[in-house]
Amino acid sequence: MKINKWVKRVLGLGLVICLLLVAAGGYFFHVAEVRADKDFIKGGSLKPGAPLYDQQEAWQKYQKHAQVWNLQANDGVKLKGDYVPAEQATTKTALVIHGFGVDHQAMAPYAAMFHQQGYNVLLIDNRAAGRSGGKYIGYGYLEAKDAKKWTQMIVEKQGADAQIVVMGASLGGATTMMLSGMNPPAQVKAYVEDAGYHSIYDELIYQANEMYHIPAWLANPLVHIVSGYSRLYAGYSFKQGNVQQYLVKNHRPMLFIHGEKDSFVPTKYIKQNYRAQAGPKQMVIVPKAEHTKSYAVEKEAYVERMMNFLNQYLH
Repeated sequence: MKINKWVKRVLGLGLVICLLLVAAGGYFFHVAEVRADKDFIKGGSLKPGAPLYDQQEAWQKYQKHAQVWNLQANDGVKLKGDYVPAEQATTKTALVIHGFGVDHQAMAPYAAMFHQQGYNVLLIDNRAAGRSGGKYIGYGYLEAKDAKKWTQMIVEKQGADAQIVVMGASLGGATTMMLSGMNPPAQVKAYVEDAGYHSIYDELIYQANEMYHIPAWLANPLVHIVSGYSRLYAGYSFKQGNVQQYLVKNHRPMLFIHGEKDSFVPTKYIKQNYRAQAGPKQMVIVPKAEHTKSYAVEKEAYVERMMNFLNQYLH
């Protein structure tokens, strides 16, 4: 009888722990994936005096000539982007992709940079961000599938001679890397990823510790539960967000950039991603730069290095 009582207590405690984990998983799924203001994310519009403020303001001027492009994703989500043609006719177009918890405005300085370098620019709002529809964030996986459709639209509008560069930062960087292994149109000539993570699992386990001080042994099963919610509600599991499985399939050139002082997406991830890339590649770690601040820290050198890389593959 005593043994039976002990077994019942253990089973009861185990059930309580499981229920608590499931409940916690639901909470963190909402924090991580459901569309809402993410108050733990700093980004969006820059204030006067910021290193890239002038570039942001320049894009606002260029944007007056923008065409609003509309796209329906494979799952029916309606997406929007701003297309600004180059001042002189060109076949070169940059698809610019923003990160987590922000919208297209966060990438305005990058869009301005490409425009100033003679590119047509398509600056998009990801699903569940800005003017685009959608309830759930795809952590790069769903966004990569959307980005593939955006590249197809560019080719449809500009023809077979189109030359496309895909550039993204943070989640946008992960999106760019995942897209590279999804067989996008041949007109996609090169990629630039800045501060992208290695996998959804690794990034969320890391953030669980950084933001909530949850140890890895507990964060690991918790993130797997969140992945289950994601599969049920958003239509994908975190296993599909491992960047390596896409990079090993990519034989087109990619420039990898990361800040040396990045504490949001650890700098070590760039080395893992770089090793996985099958095609031509270059890795740049910017001294003293925090998360997605490499452009702000280096400015002219950032642009020069990127254009030197891209000019090898687009003409």
